[in-house]
Amino acid sequence: MTVRTRFAPSPTGYLHVGGVRTALFSWLYARKYDGKFILRIEDTDRERSTQESVNAILDGMAWLDLKEDEGPFYQTHRFDRYREVIQQLLDEGKAYYCYCSKERLENLRNEQMANKEKPRYDGHCRNLQGTPPAGVKPVIRFKNPLDGEVIIKDLIKGTVIVSNTELDDLIIARSDGTPTYNLTVVVDDWDMQISHVIRGDDHLNNTPRQINILQALGAPLPQYAHVPMILGDDGQRLSKRHGAVSVLNYQEAGYLPHALLNYLVRLGWSHGDQEIFSLQELIELFDLAAVNGKPSAFDHDKLLWLNQHYIKTTSPEEIVPHLQYQFDKLNINTDGVNLADIVNVQADRAKTLKEMAETSLYFFGETVEYDEKATKKHLRPVVFEPLTTLCEKFEALQTWDAETLHETINAVATQYELKMPKIAQPLRVAVTGNSMSPSIDATVALIGKDRTITRLKQALAIIEQRMQEA
Repeated sequence: MTVRTRFAPSPTGYLHVGGVRTALFSWLYARKYDGKFILRIEDTDRERSTQESVNAILDGMAWLDLKEDEGPFYQTHRFDRYREVIQQLLDEGKAYYCYCSKERLENLRNEQMANKEKPRYDGHCRNLQGTPPAGVKPVIRFKNPLDGEVIIKDLIKGTVIVSNTELDDLIIARSDGTPTYNLTVVVDDWDMQISHVIRGDDHLNNTPRQINILQALGAPLPQYAHVPMILGDDGQRLSKRHGAVSVLNYQEAGYLPHALLNYLVRLGWSHGDQEIFSLQELIELFDLAAVNGKPSAFDHDKLLWLNQHYIKTTSPEEIVPHLQYQFDKLNINTDGVNLADIVNVQADRAKTLKEMAETSLYFFGETVEYDEKATKKHLRPVVFEPLTTLCEKFEALQTWDAETLHETINAVATQYELKMPKIAQPLRVAVTGNSMSPSIDATVALIGKDRTITRLKQALAIIEQRMQEA
């Protein structure tokens, strides 16, 4: 049997981390068994589905590099097929028209609630005889079995048994003829030969209904695996107030996709005490049997720690496109600058790529804005002469690299009998605008000769003005 999994989001909002984890589990399972991963957009809710949400799903999956083998398929393109299956069920006496009004159904529900009964359709139209009511557009309901039970052999939760007496005759087509969720999912999983349905456990109550429809159609049953939900740090269901935002917000915030995937896979799945996994390791080691059946709590601090780990350990060339994205957001022209060099000197200093970009702005542009406190502390008259000499020596250099710059700065410090920090800090403020940067020789090397000299002269002018005002 070829393993075929699917991720089937509804484009009624953003792609959140819970959906991403489900997609990741499905993707890994397909990859582990050399199967196929199918992307399906369940867009039959025309009122709430938007193209913006579709784009967000596709962009999110692309950023995470969770590439589908087939799709994306859109349910709105498959209405003819759904109508065909609904008609088949009607013809075989496995579905029926229901003419019950909203008022009747509401009264039925209120009566059942008053009697402390589970609200459910009572089958009023199941065996309706005679002429149907005039002027009523009926819905179509599936004839759920009246006895017996549905046995779900869930790969995560174990065996789940549901009595058919707990299920009512669900609507499979609305009065306007459009199919409902439980019908479209069944037809899609059947037609697409899905072998394993891996999804959130909020769908567990739909599974017995879908199994009954599949059996009525004579279709093979997929294996089911219902993944527990992700909770916030307060034990409540993850929501916007916990930071449960679009996965693309993590891109905006400067997270690396592999860091997010590594974090999400560990929410409910483990392999011993291992925390860090390469993608190939995840493919080889992932197993649905090792997924915990209990909910997991989202820990932003741990995600941040993982992100910093990946910034430090991922090759700079792999990080460059993601860092470029951050600079593009800041409208920074990075032409002529090797971003891999910036990653090399900043990797140990940033927890996110957004932070890296924002603290690397001094590598670009001719001049910098000076921090008032750093300027007052380090750009003092006492360093005017050493910085002037240093500027002259920089102008004379034919080779501009960290080693040569280190020797030059050290020589000037020796000439003026200064300890290295006494000249390095004023130079750092002069060329970056503040007192924090990577090693001064690497910083100056990356800023470049022309920019360094321009900024040094700018700083010297500030010192000269202070001398005149003294």
